[in-house]
Amino acid sequence: MEKRIRDFLKDKGATLVGFCQTEGIRTYGEIRLLPYAISAGIRLSETVLETVTDRPSLIYKHHYRTINHYLDQLALRITRFLEDHGYQALPIGASQTIDWERQLGHLSHLEIGRRAGLGWIGRSGLLINPRYGAQVRYVSILTDLELPTVKELPFGCGDCYKCLDVCPARAISKDGVDVKLCYQKLREFSRVRGIGQFICGVCIRVCRPPWH
Repeated sequence: MEKRIRDFLKDKGATLVGFCQTEGIRTYGEIRLLPYAISAGIRLSETVLETVTDRPSLIYKHHYRTINHYLDQLALRITRFLEDHGYQALPIGASQTIDWERQLGHLSHLEIGRRAGLGWIGRSGLLINPRYGAQVRYVSILTDLELPTVKELPFGCGDCYKCLDVCPARAISKDGVDVKLCYQKLREFSRVRGIGQFICGVCIRVCRPPWH
């Protein structure tokens, strides 16, 4: 089953796929935590990210929404596959935020991905993949299908501080991420004509190897 899931997701366009246990992961809202999770990620276009300067671009906004929608479709199809084989499965939307001020979803896709060995949590608070940096969007599917676990990756940002240097909100520091400052800047960007949603992308654009 593990191979069939991985092969299906990769065949349908997933860049990264991983599995993990969910014990101890915090949830919010009405979901019930199942014991295992599938993490699937799709890499953002480098060419699209080049259009992001000190604020999100309109083409980045469209790309962001398109990838989130595609991830949700992948999660739906895997959910149906698992349920057809007698397992429980719960897809968690790729970008379903239930508390913008605290930037919380039903659970953390980044934590699921970290546990699945797809990356480490960087200085920006994002999941950093060794090959693609922060330039990946993720979706999670909870399940009661027993899945293999892997060793988590150690922190790997090294002496890279590019995200601190470019953050337009000055929300990223050596002490962590100031969610309040980030939220204020997202609100500001959402009022830019044509944007209309809480996105940025500036730290994502610069986050890719090498880490120096």
